[in-house]
Parts: sequence; C-alpha cells; structure tokens
Amino acid sequence: MSNERPDDDLETLFDADIDREPTPRSQRLKRQFDLYVLAPARVAMTDWRAVLGTAIIAMFVLMGTVGVWLVDRPTSGDAPVLVPPFQNLNYILGTDTFGQPIGAQLIHATPDMFRMVFAGAVVSIGFAALVGVLSGFLRGSKIDTILMSITDIIITIPGLPLVIVLIAIFQPQSPYVIGVLLGLDNWPGLARTVRSQVLSIREESYVEASQIMGISTGTILRRDVLAQLMPYITVNAAMASRRIIFESVGLYFLGILPFTTFNWGVMMNIAYEGNALSRPDMYHFLAFPLLTIFLMSFGLVLFSQGMDSVFNVRLRARHSSTIDDDGGPEP
Repeated sequence: MSNERPDDDLETLFDADIDREPTPRSQRLKRQFDLYVLAPARVAMTDWRAVLGTAIIAMFVLMGTVGVWLVDRPTSGDAPVLVPPFQNLNYILGTDTFGQPIGAQLIHATPDMFRMVFAGAVVSIGFAALVGVLSGFLRGSKIDTILMSITDIIITIPGLPLVIVLIAIFQPQSPYVIGVLLGLDNWPGLARTVRSQVLSIREESYVEASQIMGISTGTILRRDVLAQLMPYITVNAAMASRRIIFESVGLYFLGILPFTTFNWGVMMNIAYEGNALSRPDMYHFLAFPLLTIFLMSFGLVLFSQGMDSVFNVRLRARHSSTIDDDGGPEP
C-alpha cells in the first residue's frame, strides 16, 4: 500500500513545482472539480461495466419515481385474466390471475424495494464502517475488545433464523423497518474486513506523522483513514444492496413478510401458488419478476466492478484535462 494518501497523488501534481507562482483559488477549484468530478466521469465512460451498470440502475430509479406517476396503481379486475405478454399494448407484459397488469405491478413494487435497499445498505455499511474503523484504529484497547466480541457473537448467530425471529416479533410493514432488520445481519463480516484494512492503514507513515503532530483522532480517522476506505466501502455498498434485494424477495416469496405492498417476491409467491410451473399460460407471471430481480442484481454487480476503475487514482489523473502528458499541471 502506498505511503501517501490517495488524493495526495493528484494534489501534489499541482503543488510539487516550487518555482511556480501560487495558483489562484479559482484555478485550484477548477482543477479540483476536474479531478474529483469530471475525471471520474471520463473514467466511468471508458468502462463498459460502469456505463451499463449505471444505465440499469438509472432505469430502475426512473421506474420508481417517474414510472409510478405515469402508470396507474394496478387493482384486481383492471384487465382480462392471464393475457399473454406482447399481445396487447395496454398490458405489454401480460396480466396475472387477478386481472392486474404485470408491468404495472413491477413498476409500483420498485419504490418500496429502493426504500428497503437504502435502509438495509445504510445500516449494514454504516455499522461495518463504524465498528471496523474504531476497532482497527484502537487496536488492543477495551473498545476494540468489546466491539470485536459483539461482532463475533453476531457472526455466530445464523442469519436467516435471526431475521425470521425479529420479523415475528416486530411484524414490520414499513419497507424502511424491513430494510433495517435485514441489514442487521449483514454488517459483522464486512466490519471484520474493514478492521483488517484499517490495521494496515494505521501503520502508514502519514498516519504516524499526523499523530506526532498532535492532530485529533477524529480528524485522522476522517482525513487519513476513511479517505482510503471510501472506494472499498462504496463497492461493498452495491453488493450489500444486492443482498438486501435477494433476502427481502426470498422472505416475501416464502410468506414470512406480510403481503402489505407490491413486491417482486409477492408476485412470485402468487404465481407459484397458482401452479405457474406447470401451467404454460402462467409462465410470464413468474418469469418477469425473476427477470427483474436478475436485471437489477446484474446492474449492481456491474456498477460495483466499474467503481474499481473510477476510484483508481492514476486513471483519474490520466483522464484529467488539467494534468499534462508529463504528469504535471498544465501551465
């Protein structure tokens, strides 16, 4: 691992030449905007995984925001029963056994899915980052011992039974509460990994220099430690979102979560209970929710892989218009 903070590789390209006159503030702001906004965007545009993953996620965001305004909320009897897909423009994906358009159900299930994903990812990533950073930076202290003991205890508890018990106790209906309950099981393993990363970072020379200079622990954690962990945390946030989707859909499909809202898992449950596996006229009722889950999961995986390139400091420097070909700032 480098002995310099990642952003130092970029910023020192501007300030290393002591013979140059001080850079005006407006010029420095322009260069920082180029390095931290425009350059990452250029890197992302050169990586097909980032482009395709972002496009897929953007499509689902539009479904969950604009789509729910353009498409009426489906109710039983809106359309004929079991209309095949691609036969009627009004029900392009067909209808189910209750006469509800499948496309409209998929669209109106998206907002609550995003709420669950947001709550679950925030809890799992937030807990993992907080516990991992504090435990790793304060290695050997009582805080480290307590945090890692709690983490190890939760790791030993089977995840699915824990979630089922919590759901049975709280009977959640809000997608935010469901996301929080699902996220509680996902953070311990990531916290362990974050701790190992912090143990390596805290030995770097610039962290030791900050401690010798008397800089507060909070500032060191924010400026020196979290700055290096952000790429890793961001990538894992996408993967945590994927796990939340799978877990929530699975619990809805099994009937463990209450059927209080549209959900892709609820659609699959109803299709399965209606013997969709043995009825060709119902295949589309089961296939389109499965395809939707696969597509969103695929988009998140591609997005997380593309972020590896976006967070690569040297690639960002190479795609910055304020750095010349020799590696220094433009005159």
